[in-house]
Amino acid sequence: MSTGRRRWAVLAIGMTAMTAGCAFQFGLAYLIPALLDEGLSLGQAGLLAAAPTAGLLTTLIAWGAAADRWGERRVLAIGLGAAGAILAVGTRIDGTVALGVCFALAGAAGAAVHASSGRLILGWFAAHERGLAMGLRQTAQPLGVAVAALVLPSLARSAALLFLSVFCLVAAAMVAIVVREPAARPAAADVPAGSPYCTPVLWRVHAASALLIVPQFAVATYALVFLVDVHSWEPAAAGRILAIGQIGGALARLGAGWWSDRVGSRMRPMRLVALAITLVMAVLAAGTHTPVAITALLLAGVLSVSPNGLAFTAVAEYAGRAWAGRALGVQNTAQNAVAAATPPLLAGVISAGGYGTAFAATIAFPLLAAAVIPVSAEVADRTPATRGTA
Repeated sequence: MSTGRRRWAVLAIGMTAMTAGCAFQFGLAYLIPALLDEGLSLGQAGLLAAAPTAGLLTTLIAWGAAADRWGERRVLAIGLGAAGAILAVGTRIDGTVALGVCFALAGAAGAAVHASSGRLILGWFAAHERGLAMGLRQTAQPLGVAVAALVLPSLARSAALLFLSVFCLVAAAMVAIVVREPAARPAAADVPAGSPYCTPVLWRVHAASALLIVPQFAVATYALVFLVDVHSWEPAAAGRILAIGQIGGALARLGAGWWSDRVGSRMRPMRLVALAITLVMAVLAAGTHTPVAITALLLAGVLSVSPNGLAFTAVAEYAGRAWAGRALGVQNTAQNAVAAATPPLLAGVISAGGYGTAFAATIAFPLLAAAVIPVSAEVADRTPATRGTA
């Protein structure tokens, strides 16, 4: 296989692996109606939906360090394969606590998909291509949620977990067969020696990304039950329309990456998107019980996922290949800590004040993120589009 074909094959399989991981890590919200039918409260169902994300927190940095040392191919195949096996065991488990432990363990294993691929993209793609390449890679998250939205609402819990298990196992096998590490480059091609955390730039990117997770998971977790409870939609129909929104989110991530390549900046587009998220969440909160809420909900689902690829590209490029795995591990840890806390906390807000209050509570987070994003540091230092050039 030629080098050109190889790099796109590596990217495609990496996307497939991440799609499989994200389908169960972030798609269990689409099992909430089924869990409610089994007698669970909204708070219990929200905790189960967040359990894989909580599991991610325990292993992300370790998987990143493993990727830096042994390469992404091994890390992706082992982690995703283990997640698939754990989910298969979960098909035979009953009880809220036991299921929560199973989901958390699967999340811990599947965290490998988030700590990997960044170094692969740095190695296989030049600087002026990385925004698009990382945008493609990051489309896997909304695509994974779209798969869950299409499939899970119509399945019983055991059948849904079996589907997710098989998806992970097949993706792990594809990684082992197809993915290859890029050729090693001289140390000078990477970021200069020393920790990239000596300056506040990466810390600010991590912080802004974590803040932007709140509206993303507010919509991703409760969009389905919002449409069912407030607007009287059938779960399957709501799942289909939300899947379309997730596909739109995937395209938005791709467009954001292409945009950042063209303007030579990751942070300026990220700030503009954060401000747009603030506006659309305000519209959703104000019009919760009106037809405009449907449009605002879909638009929020698209916009709230779109800046993720920009942040990941910036983190990987600022860190360089020597630190990319660990830096992406820190990035994902910060994001997933917030992601794990958001569903159960918002469940309490919804129970106390309704969906409008919960959506209103998220508005401050993207607004604060826009202030934290290090646009000036990007200009003063070296823009991510030129850092670590191949």
